[in-house]
Amino acid sequence: MCKKIVKKHQSYWLLLFAMLVSGSMRAEVNNCIGAFAQVGEWSMLPSQSDYSPSLGVAGGAGFQYELQAGKKYSPTHFLFDLGVGATGGMTAYRQSRNFTLVNAGQHDLQNDLFDYIYDVRDRKDSYTNVALHVPVMIGVKHDRFYMLAGIKVYANIWTLTHATATMDTYGRYSQYIGETGIGDLRNKPDYQFFTDQHKDASVKTHLNLDLDATFEIGASVGPVYNGKGFDVPKAHADYRIAAFVDYGFLDLHTQGTKDPFVMPRYENNPASADYAYKKHTMIDQLQLNDIMSTNGFAKAVNNLVVGVKFTVLFQMPGKKICPLCRDAYNTLVPRHSGRRGMQYEE
Repeated sequence: MCKKIVKKHQSYWLLLFAMLVSGSMRAEVNNCIGAFAQVGEWSMLPSQSDYSPSLGVAGGAGFQYELQAGKKYSPTHFLFDLGVGATGGMTAYRQSRNFTLVNAGQHDLQNDLFDYIYDVRDRKDSYTNVALHVPVMIGVKHDRFYMLAGIKVYANIWTLTHATATMDTYGRYSQYIGETGIGDLRNKPDYQFFTDQHKDASVKTHLNLDLDATFEIGASVGPVYNGKGFDVPKAHADYRIAAFVDYGFLDLHTQGTKDPFVMPRYENNPASADYAYKKHTMIDQLQLNDIMSTNGFAKAVNNLVVGVKFTVLFQMPGKKICPLCRDAYNTLVPRHSGRRGMQYEE
């Protein structure tokens, strides 16, 4: 019973393949090459994160090959597109909550014990990325309107992250008890206690290889001539404008073991290279690590690009046999030559 079902399905797929092959053999096929440019909004969407989804801009350009197949004189054509391009852009995350970092058990110049505290707020992580992408799409074009769907392989070749944050630093002394409780010593630059200081850091990082589902819908903006004949104008180029969306299925980031922040120790030995009483030492040495390579940032990060695409395609020349029609002047040749018509190039 199972063998009969398998044979039946095999026959069905063979029949479908034969119909497609025979249809393509009867179809009129045009080969086109051209270029495209695109602009849009770029986001990297984290799952279950303290950071809001990123927002940014992106632009790209590349080259495209398109095969068009359809019945002669028909306004409807099957499309197959293959291309290569590059996309560059910037996107940014904003932290949705503030952090308090405690560097406990420090000693000041008087050897008093205290906790050195960072209040970190308004953290923003920006990513500048350049990626090569290879789109493979199929679709249909009817008159001047068309749509394409397929996949894009994104290879991220260069990525730079830039992190900024605003912070207050102060010391908490448990031995000093006031009306409000434990005493906080603030705004004392001599003790490395600063108010409203800015910190930034830049580092090269990397994003993983991505596979995106892509969809494109648009229209030709120039004249479209579906008819054939000597007195029908020939379009020199096909100019298109379309809206597109790319959504990635793979995880862009690599989950690492780094902490989002690396705090220095409060050094009160003047002989040490990290002597804490040098200007801004504690803030300067605080590291803001790339959040995509830290622990607990997100389970996954998915790519999303939405934008507008501009394409220009030129039909590649091909030789055809000219029948007796208005398309060209046909010179009859002697019967003994065996030729029925002349060759011409469109």
